[in-house]
Amino acid sequence: MNPQKQTNSEFFSLDIGGMTCASCVSRVEKALDKIPGIEAASVNLATEQARVRIKRGASNLAEIIALVKKTGYEAKESSVRGNLDQKRVKSFWAADGLGRVVLSFLLSAPLFLPMFFMPFGVHWSLSGWWQLALATPVQFILGWRFYVAGYKSLMAGAGNMDLLVALGTSAAYGLSLYILLTSSHAHELYFEGSAVIICMVLLGKWLEARAKQQTSEAIRALQKLWPEHAKVLNADLELQSNAGVDEDKYRDLPLDQVLPGDRVFILPGERIPVDGVILLGASHVDESLLTGESEPIKKLIGAKVIGGALNGEGVLIVDAQAVGVESVLSQIINLVEEAQTQKAPIQKLVDQVSAIFVPTVIILALITGIGNWLYLESISIAILRAVSVLVIACPCALGLATPAAIMAGTGIAARFGILIKDPQVLELAHKLNVVAFDKTGTLTIGKPRMLALLPFDQSSTDIDQILASAAGLQLGSEHPLAKALLDASKEKSVTPIAASLNKGLPGIGIEGMPSAGPFMGQTLRLQSVASLEASSQYTLILQKAQTCFEQGQTVSVLINLGSSGTQAPTPIAVIAFGDELKPNAKSAVDALHALQIRTVMLSGDNVAAANRVGKRIGIDEVFAQIMPSNKAEIIQQLQGTTKSTTKSTTQDKKHYVAMIGDGVNDAPALAMADVGMAMSTGTDVAMQAAGITLMRGDPTLVADAIDISKKTWDKIRQNLFWAFGFNTIGIPMAALGYLSPMLAGSAMALSSFCVLSNALLLKRWHPKHA
Repeated sequence: MNPQKQTNSEFFSLDIGGMTCASCVSRVEKALDKIPGIEAASVNLATEQARVRIKRGASNLAEIIALVKKTGYEAKESSVRGNLDQKRVKSFWAADGLGRVVLSFLLSAPLFLPMFFMPFGVHWSLSGWWQLALATPVQFILGWRFYVAGYKSLMAGAGNMDLLVALGTSAAYGLSLYILLTSSHAHELYFEGSAVIICMVLLGKWLEARAKQQTSEAIRALQKLWPEHAKVLNADLELQSNAGVDEDKYRDLPLDQVLPGDRVFILPGERIPVDGVILLGASHVDESLLTGESEPIKKLIGAKVIGGALNGEGVLIVDAQAVGVESVLSQIINLVEEAQTQKAPIQKLVDQVSAIFVPTVIILALITGIGNWLYLESISIAILRAVSVLVIACPCALGLATPAAIMAGTGIAARFGILIKDPQVLELAHKLNVVAFDKTGTLTIGKPRMLALLPFDQSSTDIDQILASAAGLQLGSEHPLAKALLDASKEKSVTPIAASLNKGLPGIGIEGMPSAGPFMGQTLRLQSVASLEASSQYTLILQKAQTCFEQGQTVSVLINLGSSGTQAPTPIAVIAFGDELKPNAKSAVDALHALQIRTVMLSGDNVAAANRVGKRIGIDEVFAQIMPSNKAEIIQQLQGTTKSTTKSTTQDKKHYVAMIGDGVNDAPALAMADVGMAMSTGTDVAMQAAGITLMRGDPTLVADAIDISKKTWDKIRQNLFWAFGFNTIGIPMAALGYLSPMLAGSAMALSSFCVLSNALLLKRWHPKHA
């Protein structure tokens, strides 16, 4: 769900308390779906959140929360800055706290420890009444939460893990109490079974809480980047580059009171509190937790800074442009939280299974109990085996398998500058066999640069003097080629020579008279080659610029018109401009080839120039002279099926295509592709259309994004295999008596812990090309 795209809808994010398994998720979703006007509802067990989209005005948040509470769960609106800090491991004595686990084991230890001494010939056990005294507080005080939650689920017409635990332990406890009251055989009591089951489930829930906390670690790290206060300068303070800022010249305001347009004072070592532009100062800024860029970036006056980044050695004064929920940091957190709350399509299968799982297990437990009673003629054994079936079948692992992997994978990817917004990407990335790159801004830098300056007379004038004179004509111009010429002079430490009598010539170029240098007093004109078509020297100019044209570069010519303007124009130099390849463009393509992925480039350049670029970086196929409106059609063409023939069969093989782009015109192609990846250096439209956003304009992140997506998908499959396999094997073993209730409880807790631990292995992932 993308709230930005739903103009006629309201979007709510709720914290849901009390969910314990996949059945709980299914029940909350069903309850939400019954609300009039609900367009979509998604509940996630691992994040304990629900995301709801509802028609505007159809219902209010209070009504939605009330309905969720009616189904037996706690609900409240998620805070703007996230709720993860509130989801840390609960206090020591809370329902999921360690205190209850420790107390339950202390009370249960005298019940189950005697069995460990039996192999050594020590047969000792507490009297039945002592067993009852120790087991009762475990059953009805520490285990009371299972009765409450189980009763609520039963009243709502469904079942959950708590109901299974309550039924199973009550059966074991009730059987033991009956035997105690009617017989004197303490060795036939099963209080230790009911008590240990509760111990193990409590332990499992505590371990789950800790593991869930770790899966959300990346988001919490981002949330901690928010400073609580900002130093806002007084409105009447005049900024001076050589003046310091005293404490009486600024106010220390809470972050939510800072407004766009405020001037924020930032000391060395402080977190930047807002997105903005530097008005005064220079420093190096560490944006690693936001973009994945490991090296601090030099920032000068006019540079943009991101809230949450760490200021280096300099004092900065920043004009605030985006604060709070409008900031880049807030948007990153929202995107990742949305991805973690959404469901991968494979989760639909799990939800369908979970909806019928608990009733099926109860029926299986009844069949087990009745069957064993009739076959073995022992009511106690029959009840114990039925209890084992109820306990081991708790679907905790099943409900956590997919969301835990998604949380871990999207979290660690975000830490390295890869925002996976759409979980469906995780199911498609491992199938990708084609990656299509837009050229401009994706494989290239995206703005023109001076690539060559070719004098007609190599001996008469120094190249730096030509560059200084040409750049001087462009002083004050906002034209992209003018900026490229001025940037080139700056890179070469050449000072532009100011010109007088400057005037722009529409459709031709610009001319002026340098105030110094070898061309002082003469009129110079910088103009396009096309405007010289009628010149007698047009052929000579074309010969000089031939190599530049073949490489698809834009060519201008510097002409000397003389001092009087009446002499024949004399060409001084050809100046070529082009969009330079990014330094790591070739390594990005090589990384994809290592993954057995075919690469494609889409370009509006002429065929010769586009093929030359493609060959330089190793692109497999180049589409040249492509209109922006045709990009989506090419993606659809690349997705077409091809015949794959084997010895026995002939079948269609679909191509799964990823599109990498950054512009508005790339949005249709990004949406058409199986996986769309947008560069954050591009437009918002492109980022909204793509399932993955790359926080740096680094094409090597494409291979890394595919790699982490594949590894996350692998974890989902492993977890589901473990969860389904555990129940498939465990239930028959419990029914046949190979698992006691105590072992069943331990195995059930262990299964959830294994699923979460397996997902947490993704935290070790690191980009191969960083």
